[in-house]
Amino acid sequence: MRAAVIGLGVEGKKASKSLLDHGWSVYASDLQKDINLKDLNMPITDINVTPDNTEQISIVADNITIDLGANDINKIKSSDAIVLSPSMWNNKFANEFKLSGKLLQDVLNKHRKIFTIGVTGTNGKTTSVYIIKAILEAYGKKVLVGGNAGGGFNGYYDIILEAEKNDYDIILIEVCDMTLNFCDYCFNFDMLALTNMGNDHMDVHGSMENYKNSLVKIFKNKKVIVSENQEYIDEFNKSANKLIPYKPYKDDLKLVGKFNKLNAGLATAVAEQVGVPKEIIKNTLKNFEAVEGRLKIIRLYNSDIYIGKTDNSDAVKTIFDEVYFPVAFLGTPRPNEEHRLDIIDEVVKHNPEAIIVFPGLANTIDMALDRLSKLHYTGKVDVAHNLDELIGFVAEYAHDKPIFIGGNGQAIIISIQERLEELCKVCNLN
Repeated sequence: MRAAVIGLGVEGKKASKSLLDHGWSVYASDLQKDINLKDLNMPITDINVTPDNTEQISIVADNITIDLGANDINKIKSSDAIVLSPSMWNNKFANEFKLSGKLLQDVLNKHRKIFTIGVTGTNGKTTSVYIIKAILEAYGKKVLVGGNAGGGFNGYYDIILEAEKNDYDIILIEVCDMTLNFCDYCFNFDMLALTNMGNDHMDVHGSMENYKNSLVKIFKNKKVIVSENQEYIDEFNKSANKLIPYKPYKDDLKLVGKFNKLNAGLATAVAEQVGVPKEIIKNTLKNFEAVEGRLKIIRLYNSDIYIGKTDNSDAVKTIFDEVYFPVAFLGTPRPNEEHRLDIIDEVVKHNPEAIIVFPGLANTIDMALDRLSKLHYTGKVDVAHNLDELIGFVAEYAHDKPIFIGGNGQAIIISIQERLEELCKVCNLN
């Protein structure tokens, strides 16, 4: 079988790798030439560059051909299945392929026959998904988990391919709020759960009203689970076939923060709708550990270090409203994501004694420092250019007072967590 993958963003690259892993031949293309293909781990056999070195690059490897700078329409149309990047879902170029009947999600449709749960929202999706997975597996269900490739999963198309290959009782999907229309077409959701609505991705939605309207559309005639205090709950109720409100979880929980009590409450409501006994839910939650990269507390030198991915101001506000942090370490965003600097705005409102910035998703330290200057922040400002410098600053400040490490850059935050945990082991031995 031959597949054409159009668009090599995060989801497109994940889809290409999944197709190769499932034995497909792949033609992949992107109009951009500056694409990092390292994740594909391709044994390249040939590279063909046009004479002026500006128009198109063709790369040939085992079972995959990649065009950067152009799309070969003939190769796309002659393929057995077409994969569209979710970011392209609503553009004009994609519309003719939607009508062709050759989209991968239409060619392979076993995934649409399996009971499917989607978890969407601004913050808490990944943690909620993993809690639900743990509960369902404790109940004896075989669960296929995936979703938003940018959130760390294998990607939406991997779900489609894997569901075709093996038998599962339940599909559990993390649905990014930027891919609602795409996911509504791809999957037959039996249940959708909303963690919360925050101000992230407003560059895509344009407004909270638009975001709400997208949710109303995907919720139509579905069983929907939302917080009892969720804004727009009346409109969601009118759209849904059945709306189930959830409350914060009140029993024992290892996870940190009020927001995780809400995540656990959401997971409990989902599990109850599937018929999981309360005792299984309670025992699973009692022992559930924080997901890699998400907020946890690491104890070092009598200081509680709160560390985890918090890549929008609403996520930061939730944590800072619970705890005063004299010291905050903040990872920086990509150059084209200046809107994420409102994380700094939120931290400054809480007036920590010191702020240390470090390269998160990109080395945009100057952007962060400029923002701090414009906010007239009067506390101490430092820069940790690398992991060693950051650990040095943590050691300097870690005495009796809580420290926050978050912001942008999940990969670097995971590496910081690992380094701090190793340091704690060494300290405990001495």
